[in-house]
Amino acid sequence: MESLELLPRLLFLHHHPRASSSTRLHTTNTRFLPQLGFPSKLKKATKNATLRSISGDTDGGSTASQDGPVSFEDETQQRDEDRALLLSREIDDYGSLVGFRFNSSNSGDLRSGEVEKPDVESVEEEKAKTGVTYNIVFVTSEAAPYSKTGGLADVCGSLPIALAGRGHRVMVISPRYVHGTAADSKFSKAVDLGSPVSVFCFGGAQEVGFYHEYREGVDWVFVDHPSFHRPGNPYGDKHGTFKDNQFRFTLLSHAACEAPLVLPLGGYTYGEKCLFLVNDWHASLVSVLLAAKYRPYGVYKDARSILVIHNIAHQGVEPAITYSNLGLPQDWYGALGWVFPTWARTHALDTGEAVNFLKGAIVTSDRIVTVSKGYSWEITTNEGGFGLHEILRDRKSILSGITNGIDVTEWDPSSDEHIASNYSADDLSGKVKCKIALQKELGLPVRPDCPMIGFVGRLDYQKGIDLIRQAIPELMKDDVQFVMLGSGNPVYEDWMRATESIYKDKFRGWVGFNVPVSHRITAGCDILLMPSTFEPCGLNQLYAMRYGTIPVVHETGGLRDTVQTFNPFAAGSNAEGCNAEGTGWTFTPLTKESMLVALGYAIQTFNEHKSSWEGLMKRGMTRDYTWENAATQYEQIIKWAFMDPPYC
Repeated sequence: MESLELLPRLLFLHHHPRASSSTRLHTTNTRFLPQLGFPSKLKKATKNATLRSISGDTDGGSTASQDGPVSFEDETQQRDEDRALLLSREIDDYGSLVGFRFNSSNSGDLRSGEVEKPDVESVEEEKAKTGVTYNIVFVTSEAAPYSKTGGLADVCGSLPIALAGRGHRVMVISPRYVHGTAADSKFSKAVDLGSPVSVFCFGGAQEVGFYHEYREGVDWVFVDHPSFHRPGNPYGDKHGTFKDNQFRFTLLSHAACEAPLVLPLGGYTYGEKCLFLVNDWHASLVSVLLAAKYRPYGVYKDARSILVIHNIAHQGVEPAITYSNLGLPQDWYGALGWVFPTWARTHALDTGEAVNFLKGAIVTSDRIVTVSKGYSWEITTNEGGFGLHEILRDRKSILSGITNGIDVTEWDPSSDEHIASNYSADDLSGKVKCKIALQKELGLPVRPDCPMIGFVGRLDYQKGIDLIRQAIPELMKDDVQFVMLGSGNPVYEDWMRATESIYKDKFRGWVGFNVPVSHRITAGCDILLMPSTFEPCGLNQLYAMRYGTIPVVHETGGLRDTVQTFNPFAAGSNAEGCNAEGTGWTFTPLTKESMLVALGYAIQTFNEHKSSWEGLMKRGMTRDYTWENAATQYEQIIKWAFMDPPYC
C-alpha cells in the first residue's frame, strides 16, 4: 500500500513540464549557416552536410522548394538583398538533432551554395557543449567536508563536483550528523527544506526531513532524523559500533529514493530519470528498493543504479529475521538472503541465515564499479571477495574499476598552508626545509641527509601494522628515522608509545589523527610506507607522490595500479638513471622480508643516487591526479547503464 501512494505523484511528474528529460529540448548557442544568404560564421553547426536553402524573401520573390516549406532548396539566382535566416539547433538529451528555430536576420556577403567544413578544434568544442547530461544522485553515508572517516568521504565530496563541472545535474544525499561538537558547524549553511516525508520500515511510518545546501554546482541534501544525532562518528563511538546502524541506513536509503521525486531543488525536482550512484553497503538498499518497491508500480522505470564498492570487507550483514523491518516485499528476500559457511557459525544450532545489504545491491544494480582496476579483479577471487566472489564473478561483465583522484587544491605543495615551506617540481628546495621543520617539531635529531620514513593511516590489521611491528627492530639498525601517525586498535597505539621510548632518536609515534600534521609528514618524509594487506584504492600514496615523497607499497589493489616500480635501466637511461621510469617500489608477497628488501632499495637509492631520486620525485609530482580523469570514466559507465534496460 505504501508503494501505491506513489502513483499520483508519478502522474503529476508525467505532466510536469520538467518531468520527462528525454523529451526536453535544449537550444544551443545561435549560429549562422554559411549557405546562400547566410553569414559565414558557422564552422561548428554543419559537418560535411549539403543543405538546400529557401529564400528569406517574405514577398514571395522566389519559388518554394518542391520538398515543402520545411526543406531548403539551393537557389543560385538569389538576389543579394535576400534576407538570411538565423538558425539555432535543438537537441534532445542524447545529442540528437530534432529541430531548428528560425528568425529573420540581415544576410552577409557569401557565395551561393558554400558550406564551410568545421575545423577539429571547433568540432571538439561542439561535442563538449552537446554531450549527453544526466541527473546523478549520489547516496553515501559520508561526504567531505561535512562528515568523514576515510576515503569514501573524499570520493563523495570531490567526484560530484567534477561531474557537475562537466554539465551534469548532481545531488549528494547523506545523513545530517549532529555530534554535539564544533564539527556540527559544517552543516550551518544547510537550510531546512520543510518537506518531510514518511517512509515505511521497521514496523511503522518513519518521518525524515531534508536539509539542503547548493555549493560548487552540487545539491548537497542531508537526511535529518534523531537517529543521526548522537556523539561519536557516523558509525559508532568509544563503546563500539552503533547497534541500530541497520535502521539508520535503511532510513537513508528510503529517503534517498524519495528525494528526487519530492524535493524541488532549484525550482524543479530531479524526477524519475535519475542515475543513482550507491556507495558501499550503507546505501546498497537503494538498488533493491528501485527494483522491488518502485518499478512494479511504474515509478523509476527509466532510472538506473550503479553500485560503487569502496571496501568489500564491510557488507552490512544482520540476522535474517530483520528482513521484515526493511520495507521490502516478502518475495524479495532472496536478493538479500545470505548463508554463512558452516565454519563461520557460532554454534551447532546456528543456521547461518542472514541478510546482506551489499549482496542485495550486487544482484540488483545495473553496473558495479570499484575504486581501482586491480581491486575489481581482487574481489572476484576467493581471497579478496570476502564471500561474495562467486556472485561477483557471475556479474563480471558489468564490473569495472576506476582509480580515484585527489583534491589537488587541498593537496598542493606549492600552496599548502600546513607545511613549513612551499615547493614544486621545478623548485624542490622547500622539500628539505619541510623535513627539517618536521624533525624539530617531533624532537628528532635534525639530519637532512638521513632517510625519513613515514606512515599515515588507521592502526588496524588491514594497514599492515603487524608487518611494521615485526620489521621495526631490524629496520632501526639502519641509519633511518621513522614517523607514524594514526589511531585505531589500542594494542597498536600502546606499541607505538612503547617503541618511541625505546628508539628515542629514531622513532616517533603520534597517536590520533591531525590533518595539518598529516600534511607535514607527507611533505617532510622521504619515503611513505604502505604495507596494506589489501587496499581498494589508497589515497596516501597519491598524496605522497604529489609531494615528492616516494611510496613503498604492498602490490595489491589500487597500490598496484598507481605505483610503478622504479627501473633505473629503462630504455634511454644513462648511468645516473636519467630517463628512468617508475614512481616508487612495490613488494610481494606480504612478508617482512620482502618489505625490508623494497625499503632497502629505496634507502640505498636515496643515499647513493641523488639524481635518480630527484627523477623519482619529479615523475610523481608531475602526474595527473585530478578528478577529471575519473569523472570521464564514470560518464562512460553511466552511458553504458542507460544503453540497457534496467537489470531488475
